Amino acid sequence: MNFAPSSRTDRARAAFTLAEVLAALLFMAIVIPVALNGLRIASLAAQVGERKTVAARVAERVLNEQTLPSSGSSGGNNTSGSITEGPYEYRWTIESAPWTEGTLQLKTVKVTYQVQGRDYEVTVSTLADSATL
Repeated sequence: MNFAPSSRTDRARAAFTLAEVLAALLFMAIVIPVALNGLRIASLAAQVGERKTVAARVAERVLNEQTLPSSGSSGGNNTSGSITEGPYEYRWTIESAPWTEGTLQLKTVKVTYQVQGRDYEVTVSTLADSATL
């Protein structure tokens, strides 16, 4: 006598075994933290890139203000300061050094900014005639 297969055995064949469930959980326990860490690193890189662009603009602006003869009372003799762009603060310092040829001066602006508790720096330099400084 042949009996028709019961629905219970069909359900047993369609279900996951304990080993398959544990393997899936182990896979998720490994993959999810790695994926989240990748997202965190990508977010940090995006923030650093965005603020680096702003820091380069700040350095260029400070360098122009310090190099070009100023007509206003803002002065061009400060060697450090800070500028707020949006919600972020950018600290800058400027240094002058004589150039090897002629009466040129090497002006270097360093802009420091923070992203997630770490300091980053952008440096911009130019040569200027010391007669105009």
